[in-house]
Parts: sequence; C-alpha cells; structure tokens
Amino acid sequence: MAKAKTVFFCKECGFESAKWMGQCPGCKNWDTFVSEPVIKKTSGIRLATGLTAEPELLSKVSAEEEQRIITGIQELDRVLGGGIVIGSLVLVGGDPGIGKSTLLLQMCRELSGTGKKVLYISGEESLRQIKMRADRLGIFHGELFLLSETNLDQIEDIIKKQSPEIVIIDSIQTMFKEDIGAAPGSVSQVRETTAILMRIAKGLNISIFIVGHVTKEGVVAGPRVLEHMVDTVLYFEGENMASYRILRAVKNRFGSTNEIGVFEMRDIGLTEVSNPSEFMLQGKPEDEPGSVVTASMEGTRPILVEVQALVCQTNFNMPRRTAAGTDYNRVNLLMAVVEKRLGIQMAGMDAYINVAGGMKINEPALDLAIVLAILSSYKNFPLDSKTIVFGEIGLTGEVRAVNMIEQRVQEASKMGFHLCILPQVNKETINLSAIPGMKVIGVKNIREILNLLR
Repeated sequence: MAKAKTVFFCKECGFESAKWMGQCPGCKNWDTFVSEPVIKKTSGIRLATGLTAEPELLSKVSAEEEQRIITGIQELDRVLGGGIVIGSLVLVGGDPGIGKSTLLLQMCRELSGTGKKVLYISGEESLRQIKMRADRLGIFHGELFLLSETNLDQIEDIIKKQSPEIVIIDSIQTMFKEDIGAAPGSVSQVRETTAILMRIAKGLNISIFIVGHVTKEGVVAGPRVLEHMVDTVLYFEGENMASYRILRAVKNRFGSTNEIGVFEMRDIGLTEVSNPSEFMLQGKPEDEPGSVVTASMEGTRPILVEVQALVCQTNFNMPRRTAAGTDYNRVNLLMAVVEKRLGIQMAGMDAYINVAGGMKINEPALDLAIVLAILSSYKNFPLDSKTIVFGEIGLTGEVRAVNMIEQRVQEASKMGFHLCILPQVNKETINLSAIPGMKVIGVKNIREILNLLR
C-alpha cells in the first residue's frame, strides 16, 4: 500500500510547504508548522450552485446598498454595521463559557420570531441540551430548526434541502469532511470546511455564522487564514467572573471595525446595556485619591470609564509596575515623562494602574487621565468626582489634541459631569454653547495640571 503523502501547514497563516521549516516564510512566526495529509481539491462555487462562475463587466455590476437582516438585538446590529448582510459569512470567537452560543441562540429567537427560517447546527451539544438552554432564554416562535451533526457533506445536503435564511455552525472545530484524512479541528479540516461554507453562503445567499474557539493567546484556534476567508470576525470578550460582556468587530467588510456592543450576563441570558457609561461607573468611589474619569471613543460611541492609580513607596530593589486594561509600556512611558518634566521622583515608587470595569483601552486620549490619577495618588489629593479628563501626552510633556471632542463632552454632560479638563487646542474649537452647564479647562502641558492638585 502506498504511503499517504503529507504536506506541512503554518497554523498561523496557512502557508503550505512540502517540508517542515522552523520559521514560516509567510508570517515569520517560529515553530508553527504541522503535518497534514494531502487533501483532494474542491471545485469552486460549483459546490453550492452547480454552476461555474462567469466574468462580468464592471459597468453591469450593481453597486446598491447591501441587503441586511435586522437581528432585533441592537448591540449586535451596531457591531455588524446595521444588521446581517445577506450571503455573508461571520466568525464569532471567544473564550469557553463566555456566551457565544447563548448570544447566537438569542439571535435565532429574535429572527425566527420575525418569520425568518433559521437552522441551528451544533457539533458539541445534543438537541436536548440545546432545548434546555433555549428554555432558559424564553419563549421561541417561528421556524427554528435544530440539527446535531458534524459531517459537512450531510450538513451541505440539508442546507440545500431546507433552504434556510440563517445558519449557525457551532463550532467550526467540530466539523469534518470525510475525504480529508485529518482529524476535526486540524488545519486542513478547518480551512476546507470554512471554504465550503463560504461557497454555500455566496452561492445560495444564506447568511452563515460560525463559532470558533480561541487559543490561550486569545485568537481563534486553527489557521489564521480562517479569519481572512470570512466577511466579518467578531470577538466576544469579558471575564468569566464578571457579568459584563463586550462584543467587538476586528474585521468587517460591511461596516466599521471600531464599534462595540455591551451585554450583561444574567440567569435569563444576555441583556443589552444601552448606556455603557452608566454601567462602567457603577460603584465609583467619591472623593478618593487616584480616581479619575475619562471618555474613550469606541467607534461612534463615547464611553466613560474610571482610571484608578495606586502609587506607594516600594519595598523591593526594583519598583513594581502593573497595568490592567491599558498598555503596560505606555504607563511606564508616562511615568518617565512625569519624572523628567515635573521633577517628581518615580524611580522608587510602585505603581498600579487599573481601568475599572474590565474595559481594555489603548486609546492615546487616556494619557492625561492616567497621569492625573498617578499624581492624585502620589500627592494623596482627590479630584472633584464630577470632573472628566482626556488628552494625549507627548514625550516633552505637551498635551495634544484628540478627535471627536464634542461627543465626549456631551456624554460627560449627560452623565452629570460639570468640569472637563482637555487639551487647549480642543478647547479653542469646541462649541460650548451646545453644552450648557459644562466648565472647560484647557491645558497645554502637564505642568499646568499640577495646579489642579493643590
């Protein structure tokens, strides 16, 4: 019997090689090659429609707005760019137990209730398990079909026979194709099954959602080419011990990748958080040193978050620095600017920075809030609890302008804040008449903010 031929794939980017290599030529990562048996090549879009693709003149291609299906979950619609695009392939990733299946099952409930035909395919749960979870979420109406299957050939036949409008695949790592001699979840299986699902979605105009498990590094397990193949990649984030969940788009061919959706996990499922600023500021201490509120932009949505700092004398040879919710290296840079430009000795101080509520923010507009929180804790002097702070800080200590200034200030005014500290450049351009009751202080460099802590 002839020995089966094998090739090597990169787990990160899908690069194919006839021999093993230590470093991938495609993505330059080390030790990412795995061996897989050679698979039979599939034949284009013929799988889905039975027809071959034909070239078409650019002048004859319609450029109308994509047809979208409203899910009934506003936070999900926001992240998708206004709803589900017909014929799109969406990948939903997240940690185990974070709520991916719950979110998609709730979406199925809303869609089936509006008359849409939905097919939920699970390779991990039995029909009874799905039914038990559905009963916890509420009453289901309309045409919601359940299928427990992992064989993609059978799934493809059922999709063509049932002709649903929405299909959920939970999860892509459990699906397999019989003529591929590799285990489910392997590089070959994940890549080929996703390619077939993509052809089905495009050929039959069916919107397909596939669930993907993530690795310990926080990326979807399997080849990185998986994310390149789909139209939209959504990540469901949050701590298992916390009630909040954040849905973030890291790739979207039909909308912005900056929008986020905020949910809260309850015993009846996921509920939308329509006012994330209020949610993130719950439990904020009053008149405590080291606590500063800032405004961050997530797409078109301003969100108020609390930045906390604890600065104290170190008991170690080297001071300890930690940062939760923001970039650790950025915190070290800002502390160096404070030490150089303000003459405050930070070399012997431990510093602990935290963005309360579990949000992860790397926006430069957070700089001024971090510096003020550090100085407030160092001097043990609290800021007014109704003060909002934002601005980018350069290496010379200058406070630079940030974008979407009026949206930030209006959100702060709506939440009851009456004092705003921002870059002087932004103060000269903002229309204060549209924001009554808000006092604005503009600063040019960090030396000017010391007066606020005296």
